[in-house]
Amino acid sequence: MRRDVQDFCDRYGLRLPILQAPMAGACPPELAVAVAEAGGMGAAGVLLDPPDRIGEWTRRFRAGSTGAVQLNIWVPDRPDTDQGRVDAAAAHLRRFGTPAPVGSPGPDFGEQSEAMLAARPTVISSIMGLFEPGYVRRLHDQGIAWFACATTLDEALAAQGAGADAVVAQGMEAGGHRGSFDPDAAERVDVGLFALLPRFADHLDVPIIATGGIADGRSVAAALTLGATAVQVGTALLRSPEAAIDPLWAASLGGLAPERTVTTRAYSGRLGRAAPTPYVLAWQEPGAPRPAPYPQQRELVRRWRQGSPTGLDRANHWAGQAAAMATAEPASDIVGRMWREARRLLP
Repeated sequence: MRRDVQDFCDRYGLRLPILQAPMAGACPPELAVAVAEAGGMGAAGVLLDPPDRIGEWTRRFRAGSTGAVQLNIWVPDRPDTDQGRVDAAAAHLRRFGTPAPVGSPGPDFGEQSEAMLAARPTVISSIMGLFEPGYVRRLHDQGIAWFACATTLDEALAAQGAGADAVVAQGMEAGGHRGSFDPDAAERVDVGLFALLPRFADHLDVPIIATGGIADGRSVAAALTLGATAVQVGTALLRSPEAAIDPLWAASLGGLAPERTVTTRAYSGRLGRAAPTPYVLAWQEPGAPRPAPYPQQRELVRRWRQGSPTGLDRANHWAGQAAAMATAEPASDIVGRMWREARRLLP
């Protein structure tokens, strides 16, 4: 194993340089335990979780593994109060049924941040921006590392300058939400992972974790060859039994060609890559409105799902461009095979 890769594994208690992507809504503790016990790093995306749920998730993980674990959260967007967009999106959603009443506000970012600190994971990671300096100091004072997701070199350099212990290089192939710091620039920030990696490697001093389109040993080996110290895997694990995602979502990944995945704001108002379900495609029809901004679109979708939905996906069908390579196998088998294949290809 290359020296920097071995050093990274040693620092975080890993046997192999593969991290589970922290996918909010698709990271039950059982999946994180399986990845950690296979020698990688488990993860949870806690964007939707109140503090007590963050604590409970961490307790369940630690009941099954003493391995490394990452908790991830979005840095909040600037408020966007475009009520016209919200009203137009709500009108478009009426074709999918009747909404439930307006619910209570989502979890408080500050309270979630404190709950993550109290949980004392191996890593706390950010996406969509950077943590405040005071929070970074508190992380490091407790021996918790900070991994920051970046989609451009400017974002990566800002993260490194702010004290990130590693940068997650997210290519446009990745399923789920694009981590652009500026939500309005997400469509223009359309760089593939294997173009990002050499650029990051030439300018960064901190370890680089590659994510986006990695689903087998060939892509792991390629990422490490191009300058990554580790890889982060999401869509490749979604069909595993431990992920336990909605069956229709899992079925949408089977045989899904790279070019058939689409980018959409239809689920949350933030840009993400998904399977082309009828619901998603309805927002691309001529005359369809723009989805509401985040988090208003997410709240609208929640209300319609809880009402009487007709034709609205029960879950967000996120899908990276390597979705067709996802297999319905135990997560430990997927992670172990990826690393065995990669080692055969690496010098």
